Amino acid sequence: MRDLAGGFRYLWAGQRWVFGNGRWLGFGLLPGLVSLVLYGAALTGLFYGADDFTVWATPFASDWSSPWLGIFRGFLTAVVVSLGLFLSVITFTAVTLLVGQPFYESLSEQVDRTEGGEVPESGRSFWEDLWISARDSLRLLVRVLLYGILLFALGFIPVVGQTVVPAIGFCVSGFFLTQELTSVALQRRRVDLDEQLVLLRGRRATALGFGVPLVLLFLIPLVAVFLMPGAVAGATLLARDLVGDEADASEGGDADGRDAGQAQAGPYGAPGQAGPYGAAGPYGGPGQPHAQGYAQTPGQAYPPAPGQGYGGQGYAPAPGQGYGQPYGYPPVSGQDPRSYS
Repeated sequence: MRDLAGGFRYLWAGQRWVFGNGRWLGFGLLPGLVSLVLYGAALTGLFYGADDFTVWATPFASDWSSPWLGIFRGFLTAVVVSLGLFLSVITFTAVTLLVGQPFYESLSEQVDRTEGGEVPESGRSFWEDLWISARDSLRLLVRVLLYGILLFALGFIPVVGQTVVPAIGFCVSGFFLTQELTSVALQRRRVDLDEQLVLLRGRRATALGFGVPLVLLFLIPLVAVFLMPGAVAGATLLARDLVGDEADASEGGDADGRDAGQAQAGPYGAPGQAGPYGAAGPYGGPGQPHAQGYAQTPGQAYPPAPGQGYGGQGYAPAPGQGYGQPYGYPPVSGQDPRSYS
C-alpha cells in the first residue's frame, strides 16, 4: 500500500508542479487539444456505428427469435464500445505524446532543470527521437491489443468476467499508461523500451499507483487534456527516481566488486596483492604487498634486498651477478673472501 500511495504522490506532485508554473500548463495543453478533437470524432463514429458493426459481424444470428437476438447483439455492442474506450484510453496518451513530442520534451527538461542536477539529453536528432517514440508506441500497442483480446475473452466468464476482469483491465491500462508517460524522460536518458519495462516491473506497485488513478480520470471527458501536462511532469519525477535507484544499485555493486577484488590475494605478489609463497621479510607474507612492487613468476629468482644476503634462504643469484666462491659474495671489509667457500 505504501508503494501504491507513493505512485499517487508522484502524480500529485506533477500536477502541483504544472499548476505552479502556469506558462508550462498552457504550453502542454496544445497537443492534448489536438488529440481530443481526433479521438472525439473517432468515438462519436464508434457510438453511432457500433450497432451496425454488430449486425454486420453476426449474420448467423439474424434468424434467432426474440428476445435472444436483441440480448446477444446488445451485449456485443456494449463489448465493442467498452473495447473502444479501453483502447482510446491507452492510445490517447501514445498519440498525444507523438503529436506533442517537442512540447513534452521541453516540459520534461524543465522539470529536470528545476529539480536540480543534470538535464540529460539523448544526443539524437528530433526525427530520430520521433521515430523511436513511434516505434515503441506501436510495439506497446501490440502488447496492449494482446492483453485486450485476452481480457475480452475472459469477460464471458460468469461473475468473474464482470468483476475481476475489469479490475485487471484497469491495472493493465495503468501500468502501460505509466510506461508511456515515463518514456518521455527515459528516452532522453537513452533507456530503451525493454529496459523501461524492466524498471517499472521492479516498481510495479508504484507504477500502478501512478497509472490507475490516471486511467480512471481519463475516462471523464476533457479531463485527460488538462491532466496530461501534469502527468508528464509527474512521470519525469518518477523516472528520475527509477534511474536513480538503478544507478545507486549499480554503484553499490561496483563498490562491492572492487572491495572483493582488493581483498582477494592475487598471483605472484603483484603490487597491492599477496605473495604466493608466504615468505616473511622483504617480499611480503600472505595478504601483504610485494616489497619491491614487481611480480614474481615461478622459477624466477629475486635479486637480494640491499644489505641482505642469500645465505640460508635458498635464493638463486640474479643473472649477471656473482657472489664469491662458490657464490661470489663480495668480501665484507675486514673478512677473508675464502671464508665464504
